Amino acid sequence: MDIFIKILICLIAGLGAGFGTGLAGLSAAAVIAPMLITFLNVDPYEAVGIALASDILASAISAITYGKNKNLDIKNGIVMLISVLVFTLLGSYLASLLPKETMGGFSMFMTLFAGLKFIFRPVMKAKESNKNRTIKKAIIQYIVCGMFIGLICGFVGAGGGMMMLLVLVSVLGYELKTAVGTSVFIMTFTALTGAGSHFIIGGGISDWQILLLCIIFTLIGALVTAKFANKASPKTMNRLLGYGLVVMSVVMIIVNIIQKFI
Repeated sequence: MDIFIKILICLIAGLGAGFGTGLAGLSAAAVIAPMLITFLNVDPYEAVGIALASDILASAISAITYGKNKNLDIKNGIVMLISVLVFTLLGSYLASLLPKETMGGFSMFMTLFAGLKFIFRPVMKAKESNKNRTIKKAIIQYIVCGMFIGLICGFVGAGGGMMMLLVLVSVLGYELKTAVGTSVFIMTFTALTGAGSHFIIGGGISDWQILLLCIIFTLIGALVTAKFANKASPKTMNRLLGYGLVVMSVVMIIVNIIQKFI
């Protein structure tokens, strides 16, 4: 494989993933996995593992940035984190039993869905009614939501960050920037757990160059956009992310269809 092509694809995938992670807490797997599957013919299960590994440092640096701007709720996020971690392991195991084509196709269409969601139904503010719930109700909500999100994170790696953002805002009553900050905080640990379980179950990495390139480029993208996101308006955050994901997913779907007829 031409090393230039490999670097170019990893650059686009990594920067795109870092953009999504730093700007709206979107899992890097929503971008990296389908890019690697479509353009570099990486095994779908391994592609998700690489994407999750790329998420670790990118999410961590994003969480630190949001924390410095007081847009991070660690205390309440820990309850959800524990639930998410347990079910991420279960989801990762279930993913290993799926046909490879199922994972690849699901990743691409989840990218498109996420983009359309942010364009047409942007997350602008939290619901006031969710801020007055009892402690017992809040704990139950965190655990149940964490179970659902964990399965998504481990099952396909794509969509976990988006679902976490929506849950934090719509169900748990967070405003957008605190939701993103808390999301990337949780994703740091879910990505670590998901990547480890994927590599152990899947037998490791076949191309270390792709892994390292994706980690570096995703980290750079997340660092830059996380700083921008803490200064940008919610409308700008939603629209930029939405259009970027839609364009990327449409290109990947078209290329994937063409490849089947060649």
